[in-house]
Amino acid sequence: MTTYGAFLHKGSFCRNYFNILDLLVVSVSLISFGIQSSAISVVKILRVLRVLRPLRAINRAKGLKHVVQCVFVAIKTIGNIVIVTTLLQFVFACLGVQLFKGKFYSCTDPSKMTEEDCKGQFIVYGEPDQLSVQERMWLNSDFNFDNVLLAMMALFTVSTFEGWPQLLYKAIDSHTEDMGPIYNYRVGISIFFIIYIILIAFFMMNIFVGFVIVTFQEQGEAEYKNCELDKNQRQCVQYALKARPLMRYIPKNKYQYNVWYVVTSSYFEYLMFALILLNTICLGMQHYEQSEEMNQLSDILNVVFTGLFALEMVFKLCAFKAKGYFGDPWNVFDFLIVIGSIIDVILSEVNESEDSSRISISFFRLFRVMRLVKLLSRGEGVRTLLWTFIKSFQALPYVALLIVMLFFIYAVIGMQVFGKIANVDGAQINRNNNFQTFPQAVLLLFRCATGEAWQEIMLACRPGKLCDPESDYEPGEEYTCGTNFAVFYFISFYMLCAFLIINLFVAVIMDNFDYLTRDWSILGPHHLDEFKRIWAEYDPEAKGRIKHLDVVTLLRRIQPPLGFGKFCPHRVACKRLVSMNMPMNSDGTVTFNATLFALVRTALKIKTEGNFEQSNEELRTIIKKIWKRTSMKLLDQVIPPIGDDEVTVGKFYATFLIQEHFRKFKKRQEEYYGILPSKKNQNQNEIVLQAGLRSIEEEVGDNLHRSVSGELPVEEEGDQTMEEGGLDETIYRRTGGLFGEQPDSYPMNRSGSLQQHMTSQRPLQFSKSEGGGEEPESPHSRLTDSPFNTTSFFPATDNANTNNANNTALN
Repeated sequence: MTTYGAFLHKGSFCRNYFNILDLLVVSVSLISFGIQSSAISVVKILRVLRVLRPLRAINRAKGLKHVVQCVFVAIKTIGNIVIVTTLLQFVFACLGVQLFKGKFYSCTDPSKMTEEDCKGQFIVYGEPDQLSVQERMWLNSDFNFDNVLLAMMALFTVSTFEGWPQLLYKAIDSHTEDMGPIYNYRVGISIFFIIYIILIAFFMMNIFVGFVIVTFQEQGEAEYKNCELDKNQRQCVQYALKARPLMRYIPKNKYQYNVWYVVTSSYFEYLMFALILLNTICLGMQHYEQSEEMNQLSDILNVVFTGLFALEMVFKLCAFKAKGYFGDPWNVFDFLIVIGSIIDVILSEVNESEDSSRISISFFRLFRVMRLVKLLSRGEGVRTLLWTFIKSFQALPYVALLIVMLFFIYAVIGMQVFGKIANVDGAQINRNNNFQTFPQAVLLLFRCATGEAWQEIMLACRPGKLCDPESDYEPGEEYTCGTNFAVFYFISFYMLCAFLIINLFVAVIMDNFDYLTRDWSILGPHHLDEFKRIWAEYDPEAKGRIKHLDVVTLLRRIQPPLGFGKFCPHRVACKRLVSMNMPMNSDGTVTFNATLFALVRTALKIKTEGNFEQSNEELRTIIKKIWKRTSMKLLDQVIPPIGDDEVTVGKFYATFLIQEHFRKFKKRQEEYYGILPSKKNQNQNEIVLQAGLRSIEEEVGDNLHRSVSGELPVEEEGDQTMEEGGLDETIYRRTGGLFGEQPDSYPMNRSGSLQQHMTSQRPLQFSKSEGGGEEPESPHSRLTDSPFNTTSFFPATDNANTNNANNTALN
């Protein structure tokens, strides 16, 4: 307050609501310390208010403060809904008073119908030969409609679906004022409760909840209201900036590679999936009092499945070795299950009786059931749901912290106000449900938050209840515990929990599961894990770089909307790569983050219109504004700054499209005129084409002589087959990489039709090396998706002549 000032000027201490909350909490604590007499009720209230101290944490935690602000904004936004609901509640309460006032009274002796007759004693027949004499009492229902306030409280309990059938039956049996009930006297009066439940509980309350969820989501987006990127675009860009390539262990030993090939194949996955399903069926066949034969069969099947799963673990350990195996969390989970299952089998054989065993066999038998969890790692859809659950849990801590604070405050207040009520067996406040200790109070409040008979707990805390013998009370005050504060206490707690705080969980989960209601063709962050998984096959050591020619095969293995799909024509793929335009390193490689970012950018059309350099600069500004901790190195990698004239994938594949159109143009000329161009004209055309592409060589520099494919397929039949059939085309690449000198040994049959091969799904194949040893090489050393031959644009052997020809053509 000294630093910011009191309240006169803008930005002062008391102009912030959270600072006022701090001031209130500190003031209450100081006043309660100064007054020590516990006989003053005001002091008791002040001591109860000391429980507000945890609220000071709201002003210190940014995320928690944001959640609380969302709650208050939600309350302001839904003010109209609250007013309408309260008015409807008041209308129904007035109707209830007119219909049921004074009609819920009854005598403890059902044979007496009036208060005058309900006097004396009556005999209650219990078990045979057991009779008891009780006093007749004329009692009113705990929830009644004698006035508007009591009617609104009774209707509120009906809207929570707790105890409303008993109230309905009392209304049906009601007769006249000051008269006892008659069975099914007014069945038609039930329409009152049916209409109320439909209109208030089903309609208005759900509108209330819906407004809370929508308001929470809008407040979450309020921070980015001036941002040009929508929520889905921000999530995908954030993923592309923060993602890191996965390391994929690939053995070099021939025999180990064979084992690795088997355990990573889809057939092996299907086999293990079938075994888990069979194990599930066997577990579901067990039942109580099963025969001895069934017990023996169950034990034998358990040993068989344990052995098979242990064999799977051994194979994977041989294939991945210890470091690679335990680097996967699912493998660690499988390892623990197998070890637990083996211990279960050993203990079952050693200890014939479960009761005589020192170690609980039942605990290790839980590992049999935990095998079912292995199913979660098998399906792509299930993995997507797990990813969404994890993202939801990451967003829930502050909501959970707010709920913990709410429970803490109400639990301490409950201990102060209702802690002296005696525990009576058979009553609602008993040894299991009470406010005498903090854990019991929290447990009781959690029960109330779920709505389980919360109104009965509220009635048990009202005045006139028996005090606990160990509490301090004066003689004759044994039945003075409890207070009418219980009505406000429990109703406010239930409304905060059931209608507001708990629905924040729903809001967060819906916020992360919105992709389920979105068009599946729109790229979302849940699609991007597939890119990491397939990139690892091309970059097993997680260096973050692959050859740019591998990008074509990689993206064809990824289905849209992220990738191209295996049926994408190669010309369309080239055009997409031109629009992606990732920066290319001097060794002909592209980086992980740049490729993923380019995919996201083109798929979601983020700043792809207009001047490209201006769009890049605008996007760089947006990223710096939203993700302030993004390193400049990473930013320059995904979006090169203006003036950086490096060679990009877009320029590279643009040359292929230029040559393709040029060759087709020449072929159409040949077919139209029916003559072949002379060799001189042909050489001149090639010189002009090379002159047009000379600027690319100048941008690269002397240290970069790009050796790219110059022979595009000229057969129209081959192009039509690729585009209509969607088959994967043969890809040719250099064994020495993009800048090597020697072409690979997969020539194109230029006289015949275009060779076509389906893309292999296996990441590695063995090839004989010159030294006689066998080493696994990347499957992508034999690319199968590019139709380009490997003729250099700028042959090193004729570089001088080519330059002279280019100068001549330019002149």
